[in-house]
Amino acid sequence: MLARDSLLFDEQQGAPFAPDLHDARHLWLKAVLLLVWALVSFGTSFFARDLQFQVGHWPLSYWIASQGAVLAFLLIACVYCLAMNRFEREDEASGASGQEPPSHG
Repeated sequence: MLARDSLLFDEQQGAPFAPDLHDARHLWLKAVLLLVWALVSFGTSFFARDLQFQVGHWPLSYWIASQGAVLAFLLIACVYCLAMNRFEREDEASGASGQEPPSHG
């Protein structure tokens, strides 16, 4: 019961960045990055089998499937971190200047 009371206290105080409150910028970012991830994961592996070039002793399609998807995932994670840092700085700046932060809902 104490944990629930604490949660209610944080909600009443307007805890910044509550996990269940996201504005449209966050949702669009997540949707776009999820779409990029799906295209990289499924699209490149589907079309990579047509690439018959040899790199070392392995076909190029092997390298794209094994290394390219991992690098793309790391890039997606970095883009997400940078974008979320930017969103949080903008929210803090708009709160410090007296402006209403973007609506969450």
